Amino acid sequence: MLGRALILFVCMLISAGVVARADRAEPVPIRQTLDHFPMTLGEWRGVQEPPFSKDILAVLGVDDYLTRVYLRPDRSGAGLYIGYYKIQREGDTMHSPLNCLPGAGWDPLSKGYLHLTVDSAVGAPARDIEVNRYLIQKGLDKQLVLYWYQAHNRVVASEYWGKFYLVADAMRMNRTDGSLVRVITPIAGTGTDAGAENIAVDFVKKMFPLLAEYLPT
Repeated sequence: MLGRALILFVCMLISAGVVARADRAEPVPIRQTLDHFPMTLGEWRGVQEPPFSKDILAVLGVDDYLTRVYLRPDRSGAGLYIGYYKIQREGDTMHSPLNCLPGAGWDPLSKGYLHLTVDSAVGAPARDIEVNRYLIQKGLDKQLVLYWYQAHNRVVASEYWGKFYLVADAMRMNRTDGSLVRVITPIAGTGTDAGAENIAVDFVKKMFPLLAEYLPT
């Protein structure tokens, strides 16, 4: 508890410097838009989901987003959402799934962290990342959610450290762009969360190396 309070206090101190620079235009990084993200990831095949309504987009405040379902030949599935924010200075900040999913009727069963080893980019060395692992339920349906915040080649699970780096990057680079990446796998029938985790991890390892082409570093 003390550690979280300290992080928030430091963020508030640094925010004073960010406000002083708020009138400076941020550089817009060159990147590919998310609609060009591959529909095929190894054995995974993507299906485009319907676009969000204007009301939902107004709440999210994203500048670009992707929402798809990917399927393997064995019919295992993974839902992928990526929300990209070009500027996060005036209220358009990333919404945590911890807030959004309960609002949609999903009750949290457990929350923790998962450590993964993934390729940092296509042809690049592997790296270790930490992501959020969130088990949710609505009625008889259960889902496993993995999500993280990604900006400037940095992967962050913690909401608090995400805010800290947002402020720090605004001061250091005059940039507040960032993304939320979320992967959801269903736990069907007599399936287990461990089985859903194996499916989600397989998907993340296929998908993660490509993010560098779409999320600015």
